[in-house]
Amino acid sequence: MWVTTFLFYHYFMCASLFKAFPFSCKRDLKVQGEKMDELGIEKEPSRKLWWLIILVVVGVVLSSLIFILKRQKSQRPIRYITDSIKKGDLIITVTATGNLQALNQVEVGVEVSGTIEKIYVDYNQHVKKGQLLAELDLSKFEAQVYRAEARLKSAKATLMKAESELRLAQINIKRLRNAYKLSHGKVPSKIELDEAEARLKSAKASVVSTESEIYEAEADLKYYKTELSKAVIYSPIDGIVLAKHVEEGQTVAAAFQTPILFTLAEDLKKMELHVDVDEADIGQVKAGQDATFTVDAYPDRSFYARVAEVRFAPKILEGVVTYETILSVDNPDLALRPGMTATAKIVVKHIKNALLIPNKALRFTPPQMKEKKRGKRGLLSMILPHPPTRLATERRPVLLRGRKRKVWILKNGKATPVIIDIGSSNGIMTQVISRNLSAGTKVITDVASPHG
Repeated sequence: MWVTTFLFYHYFMCASLFKAFPFSCKRDLKVQGEKMDELGIEKEPSRKLWWLIILVVVGVVLSSLIFILKRQKSQRPIRYITDSIKKGDLIITVTATGNLQALNQVEVGVEVSGTIEKIYVDYNQHVKKGQLLAELDLSKFEAQVYRAEARLKSAKATLMKAESELRLAQINIKRLRNAYKLSHGKVPSKIELDEAEARLKSAKASVVSTESEIYEAEADLKYYKTELSKAVIYSPIDGIVLAKHVEEGQTVAAAFQTPILFTLAEDLKKMELHVDVDEADIGQVKAGQDATFTVDAYPDRSFYARVAEVRFAPKILEGVVTYETILSVDNPDLALRPGMTATAKIVVKHIKNALLIPNKALRFTPPQMKEKKRGKRGLLSMILPHPPTRLATERRPVLLRGRKRKVWILKNGKATPVIIDIGSSNGIMTQVISRNLSAGTKVITDVASPHG
């Protein structure tokens, strides 16, 4: 019945365009044609009018068919896809990427210039603290030490001579003073006594000067011995040789910057993972939290870590603010290596025995609700494409409490709305706080087809 009414309505719409039904339109066109023949006017406009009529009729027929097909589809039963509300643990994580580093990595350099004469270690070799790593050509440094020792010996000999002269001057001035006293100032003369005192002062000054030369010679000797010791390179830690930056025969210059010879790492069974956490997540990350991470070298293996430190200093790169977070890592089998890129998931919250609902159920809207919104646009909405709708598909884990959501359950074969309170979410499942739903309740997540 509704189909006949719909077609009859469109029939009258077409007829109204020409002020009469199609039969009267045809009669008017014929009369107009006869008048045009009498006046000698071409009949071209009447052909255009017929084409307009045909286009309008075709449009009406097509819109009628579309309406009929949509009406038939809307009457078909909707098949819903459901999922169950479950009880389980809700683990909320924050994802961050970074690189593995040795717990203590040391760059061993040389503080003196020279030629590398011998290297005693190679890549990946384990070394002990104090172990000899390399040495420079020592001939120049040994010669400097020998010269400093000779200068020191000469200064000491000069000191012995000066001290002897000082003793003689002291004895002489004592003898002259006694004679001058016994002779009541007659012998020796005043001039002789003054000369003796001057020689005593000179001897004392000579001793002091020679002692200063000895101190200087001792300092030079100590300096050159230190330079000699710096030409021999020892390991400062127990560890492994990560890198060797020089070869035998190579010349190194330490005038402006200390040349790096080796890179050593302490025990690689203990490592650190440095990751950059986004500013939106950093408030949830705290020291002591558990974490897991993966590396490209072992895509099927997950490694355990623990947050050791969250640094306050920001890192800003292209307007993105992150905070460096340090994770401690155990590496007993030495599978992990410094520099590896890792993707870590830090557990910021773990809710046990929570009532969980799939996030798909929170985003679901029944097709009939969409049809009601779509029907408000009129007849053109059946033909014209709809603007894309935005779904709440945000995947970032959020900590939300007391937020109300509408979900749909099947009740007597019909979609029935239920308002619930939700809690935390990991982007896939969300905690249900309200008690109006229980574990095992079927919630609608999708339809098999929008209209069956």
